[in-house]
Amino acid sequence: MLTNIALRTVLKASVSVFRGSCSAGLTAAPRVTGGCFAIPPPVRHYARVVKKKKTGPESQLSDLPPTLLKSGFAAVPLAQTTDDVIKRLLSLELASHSEKLQLKKEQLIAKVQRDENDRSSVEVKVAILTTKIRNFQEHLRQHNKDKSNKRRMLMAIDRRKKLLKNLRLVNYDAFEKVCEQLGITYSFPPEYYRRVTHRWVAKKALCIKVFQEVQKQKAEQRLKMSQSLAPTDPKAAKTAAV
Repeated sequence: MLTNIALRTVLKASVSVFRGSCSAGLTAAPRVTGGCFAIPPPVRHYARVVKKKKTGPESQLSDLPPTLLKSGFAAVPLAQTTDDVIKRLLSLELASHSEKLQLKKEQLIAKVQRDENDRSSVEVKVAILTTKIRNFQEHLRQHNKDKSNKRRMLMAIDRRKKLLKNLRLVNYDAFEKVCEQLGITYSFPPEYYRRVTHRWVAKKALCIKVFQEVQKQKAEQRLKMSQSLAPTDPKAAKTAAV
C-alpha cells in the first residue's frame, strides 16, 4: 500500500516537472548539472507598454475657478459673508454644466458689449453664438456621430459669419475688437467654382439666347408705346423730331 502511494507521488511530481518544461518553450533546452536535468524558469510576457491617454484641447470652462460664485449670486452681498458650506453650494464647485456655461457667456458679453445695459447689439450676439459654438465643438469631440447637434453648430457658425460680415462693412474697428477679444479668426468665403460640363454650357447658351429675345420684345414694345403716344399732327411730329 505504501509503495503504491509513493509511486503515485513520484508520477505526479514527474508530470508537473514535464509540464513546466513544456511551458518554458521549445527553444529553452534543459541544462545538465551534476548528472541531472535543471529546468530553466518559465518566461512570463506580461510586461506591456502603457498606452498614453490622448490629451485633447482644453475646454472653454477650464479657466473658471471652482471658488467663483454663480452668475445669480455674484452681486448678492450676503453670499460673501455666509457659511463655508453655503458658499460651496453657491460656487462653481457643485454647479452644473449649464450654470458654468451661463457664467462663461456673461464673461464674453462683458468683453465686447458697448455699455452695461447692452444686450441686443451685434457684438453681444456674436459673443453668445461663440459660446454656443465652442460648447458644440467640445460635445462633438466625444460624440462625433451626433448629427443633430452638428447641424445646430453649423447653423450657428453661418449666422455668426453673417453678423461678422455686416459688422465688418458697417464698423471695422468694432469688428477688429470683437475678433481680438473673443479669439475669432475671420475667413473669407471661397470663390465660386463650378465644373464646366456640356450640359452647363448648353444651358448657359440657351439662357443667353432667351435673355436676348426678351430684350428684343421689350424694345419692340417700347417702340410701339412711343409711336402710339406720338402726336398725329405732322407739324408737331416734325417739331418733336427736331
